[in-house]
Amino acid sequence: MGYNDVYAAWKADPEGFWMEAAQAIDWDKPPSKALFEKGNDLYEWFSDGMCNTCWNAVDRHVADGRGAQAAIIYDSPITGRKEEISFTELQDRVARLAGVLRAKGIEKGDRVVIYMPMVPQAVEAMLACGRIGAIHSVVFGGFAANELAVRINDAQPKAIIAGSCGLEPGRVVKYKPLLDGAIEIARHKPEFCLIFQREEERAELVPGRDFDWAEEVATAEPAECLPVEGNHPSYILYTSGTTGQPKGVIRHTGGQLVALNWTMKNIYNVDPGDVFWAASDVGWVVGHSYIAYAPLIHGNTTIVFEGKPVGTPDAGTFWRVIEEHKVRSFFTAPTAFRAVKREDPKGEFLKKYDLSGLNAIYLAGERADPDTIVWTQEMTGKPVYDHWWQTETGWTIAGNPVGIEALPVKLGSPTVAMPGYDVQILGDDGHPLPPGELGAIAVKLPLPPGTLPNLWNAEDRFRKSYLSHFPGYYETGDAGMIDEDGYLYIMARTDDVINVAGHRLSTGGMEEVLASHPDVAECAVIGVADPLKGQAPVGFLCLSKGVNRPHEEIVAEVIKLVRERIGPVAAFKTAVVVDRLPKTRSGKILRATMVSIADGGEWKVPATIDDPAILDEIRDALQGVGYAK
Repeated sequence: MGYNDVYAAWKADPEGFWMEAAQAIDWDKPPSKALFEKGNDLYEWFSDGMCNTCWNAVDRHVADGRGAQAAIIYDSPITGRKEEISFTELQDRVARLAGVLRAKGIEKGDRVVIYMPMVPQAVEAMLACGRIGAIHSVVFGGFAANELAVRINDAQPKAIIAGSCGLEPGRVVKYKPLLDGAIEIARHKPEFCLIFQREEERAELVPGRDFDWAEEVATAEPAECLPVEGNHPSYILYTSGTTGQPKGVIRHTGGQLVALNWTMKNIYNVDPGDVFWAASDVGWVVGHSYIAYAPLIHGNTTIVFEGKPVGTPDAGTFWRVIEEHKVRSFFTAPTAFRAVKREDPKGEFLKKYDLSGLNAIYLAGERADPDTIVWTQEMTGKPVYDHWWQTETGWTIAGNPVGIEALPVKLGSPTVAMPGYDVQILGDDGHPLPPGELGAIAVKLPLPPGTLPNLWNAEDRFRKSYLSHFPGYYETGDAGMIDEDGYLYIMARTDDVINVAGHRLSTGGMEEVLASHPDVAECAVIGVADPLKGQAPVGFLCLSKGVNRPHEEIVAEVIKLVRERIGPVAAFKTAVVVDRLPKTRSGKILRATMVSIADGGEWKVPATIDDPAILDEIRDALQGVGYAK
C-alpha cells in the first residue's frame, strides 16, 4: 500500500485505523474503542484502556529477549564521556529511581519537575515518573530562576529532580543556584529535591529538602510499573505563550504510545534494533518524543548527545557520532546544519567520516530553507526530509512517510499530511481556500492520538489559543498553502505574514531568496512599521566564514535578488549584515522581539533567549538603517 491508500484508509475508518495501530502496544486492559468525544470540541483517545509508558519503553523489550541491546548511547564531546546502557540496565536504573520517588511519597498523578542537562539520567527521570504514574514536567536545564518559578507555580510539583550543572563549550552552568532561586520566589514549594551530582560541579544540598541521587538510588527498593488509564497525563510541557504566561501542553499516555510507535517505521523508516538519533534536548518536544519515548517504545537505540553542531570540537561532530554509533536515521533542526555549513561550507570535515550506514536526514523545528537542504543533500549524498509539527502535536503533522512510500521531495515543502491530520488552508472567513492560495493552516477536529487534548488547568486558554478562531478546527498559528499535488508549504507564522501596501507577503519566502545568495550563511526577514505601506520588510544577513567583500555590495545583490524572484511588490529595500541572529536555545529566531526593537516599542528579553547581548547588536544594526529610534 502506498501513501494515498494508507491516508484514504485512515479517512474512511479512523476508528479502525487507530485501533489497529494500538495493537502494537502492550495494554494491561485493551481500550474498548479509540476515540472518546467529550463534547464541545474536546476529544480523548483510548481513555478506558490501561497501560504504562515505562513498561512499553523498557520492560517489555527485556521480557521479549532484547535486554542486551543498547537502549541509550550517551556521547558527550564536552566531557569526553561515552556510555552504553542496555535495556536490562535501564530497567534496573529506572525501577530503582522510581522506588526512590515512591518511598518519598510520590504517587500517581503527582507532578515532578525535571531540570536536567543532556545526560542519560534525564531520560531515566522521565521514565521513572511514567513507571509510577507521576506526571513529569521537564524544564530546559539552565532556564532562568524566574521562568522555572513560573512553571513550578503552574504545575505545583511535589518534587524536583535536577542536575548540579550543565556544560556548555568552555563553561559550566551551575543549575543549583538557579533552582534555589526559583524555589525561593515560587509561591508553591516542592516537598523535596533529588540532585544528580556531576563531578564538574558538586552542588551544596539544603538539609532536609535536597537528597543526593546516587546515595538514594543505591539503597532503593525497585518499583514495578503501575498501569494507568489511557487518558492519564504522561507529562506537561510548557511552550512559550504570547502573554508571557507559558502554556502547559498535556500529553495523554495511551495516545502517545500508539502514535509515537506508529511514526518510527512509517515516517523515520527504522526497524527495532536500529540506532536513531534526534540531536535535540530533553527540554524540548523533540527530546520528549524522539530522544526519550518513540525510539525506546519501538525498540530502537536512542542517542543522548551532550554537545553542539560546531565547537565541540568542530563542525564534524555530527558526522563522527553518525559513523561511530551506526546511526540509521538522523533528525535535527535546520539551524544546526546552517551552523555546520557556515563553519565548513565545502564539507571538508564530512570527508573524514563514513556515512554509508545512514539512510536519511530529517529536519524540523523551523522552516528549512531550500539552500540548507540542497547543501546537506549535496554534501552527504543522503535524502533530506523536512517535516513539520509542533510542541502541541507531539509528532508530525506533515512529512514524508518514507516507511510507507518515499514521496518525491519538493524543496520548501514538508510534503504531505500524515494519517490523522485533515489539514486545510482557511481564509479569514474560515472557509477553505483553493490550491496555491496563502491562508491560515488549520486541522479539522479531532486531532489524532498523541496530540494535546487540552492545556494544564487552562481549558479557557486552550479554546482561545487553538479552537475559537475557526470553529471545528485546530488553528496551528502557521500560514501557508497547499499545491495541486496536496503538498503543504509553511510560509510563516501567521504573525510573520506581513501586509505591504495591501499585499499579503510571507517573510519566509523572502528569507528563502536571501539564503540562496552564495555569501549568506543565515538570514531573517521581519516586517517593520512603515507610514506609507503599513509594513516594510527588513533583512538581516549573517555571512559565511571567509567572506570579506564590502557589505554594501552583498546588500545590493540580495535586494536585486528579491526584486527578481518575488517582484517589486515585496518592496524589499533594506538589509543589514550582522554577526549573529537572536535565537531561543532551541534555535528559533526571535523575530517578534526584533520587530519590537525595530518599531521602537516596549520589549523585554525573552526567557528562552540563548544570548541576550545579541539584541543590543541588532538594535545598533537597525539604528544604522534608520529604525529602533
